[in-house]
Amino acid sequence: MQEITKNIYINSEFPGVTLGAIVTPRGLIQIDAPPSPEDARTWRASLMSLGGGIERVLINMDAHPDRTLGARAMDCIVITQEKTADIFRTRPGTFKAQGEETGADWESIPGLGSVRWVLPEISFSNQMILHWSDSPVILEHHPGPAIGSIWVHLPKEKILFIGDTVTKNQPPFLAGSNLKAWLESLTELLDTPYKGYTFISSRGGIVTPNVIKNQYDFLKQVNDKLNKLNNKKPTPATVEKMVTSMQGWFKAPATRQKQFAQRLRYGLIHYNSRQYHSTNQTSED
Repeated sequence: MQEITKNIYINSEFPGVTLGAIVTPRGLIQIDAPPSPEDARTWRASLMSLGGGIERVLINMDAHPDRTLGARAMDCIVITQEKTADIFRTRPGTFKAQGEETGADWESIPGLGSVRWVLPEISFSNQMILHWSDSPVILEHHPGPAIGSIWVHLPKEKILFIGDTVTKNQPPFLAGSNLKAWLESLTELLDTPYKGYTFISSRGGIVTPNVIKNQYDFLKQVNDKLNKLNNKKPTPATVEKMVTSMQGWFKAPATRQKQFAQRLRYGLIHYNSRQYHSTNQTSED
C-alpha cells in the first residue's frame, strides 16, 4: 500500500486494477476491488488498520470485470455512474469465468469459477459529491474508456483518480469505448485547471502529463486508422497488422505480450463492429 498524501492510499499489489482508499472521519471511501474475491477479502482486511469512521462505500470506476468481480466480497454499499448501473441490471446474476478472451487480467486468475455480481445501490448521472470530511470527494462522469466511466476528484488535495482514461505501459480496452469522448477527456486532463495535480490511473498508479500525452497520441492514431476503414469490417490480416504496429507503443514484459496483443485484437474487432452496425442502422433509418 502506498500513501499518496495523508489519508489517501493506493495499492497495485493485486492483479487487475490499482485500488484506492480515502480515510475520513465518517468512514472509508474505497475505489474499485481486486477481481479475485479472495484478494478482495484480503484487501478489505488490510484496510481495517487505517482507522477512520465505521461507514464504508465502494466506488466502481466503470463496469469492467477486473474492478467489479470482487465487489461483493468488499461487503459494503456500491456507487457507480447510472450507465454502469444499467449494465449491471442487464447482466446475468452470476458471472462465469469462461467465454471470449478479451485480454483482461481476470482471465489469468485460476479458480474463479462462478461469481455473483453485486448490484450498485447508489448511482448518479453527471456528478455526485461525498461530504464525509472537510475535504469533498467529487465523482464525475467522463465517458470514453467506457460509457459509464468516472473520475474521483479531490480538489483540496489536487488528486484525481482517472480510472482507465490512462493505462500505463499497457494497451487500453477499446471494445466498449468512445474514442471521440476519450480524446476529449485526455485533452481536459492536460489543460491548465489540472496543473500540479497527482493523477492516479487504474492501470499503473501515478501517471505524469507525459504519460497522458502519450495515451492521447496513441488513441489519436487508433482513431485515425479506424476512420480510414470507412466503417468497413477489417479483414483478419488488417487487424493483425494494426495489432503489430500498436504493440510497439508499450513497454510490456515478454510474459504479457500475448495477453496485450489479444486485448488489442479483441478491442479493434469489437469497436469497429459497433461502428459498422451503427452506420448501417443509420443508413437504413
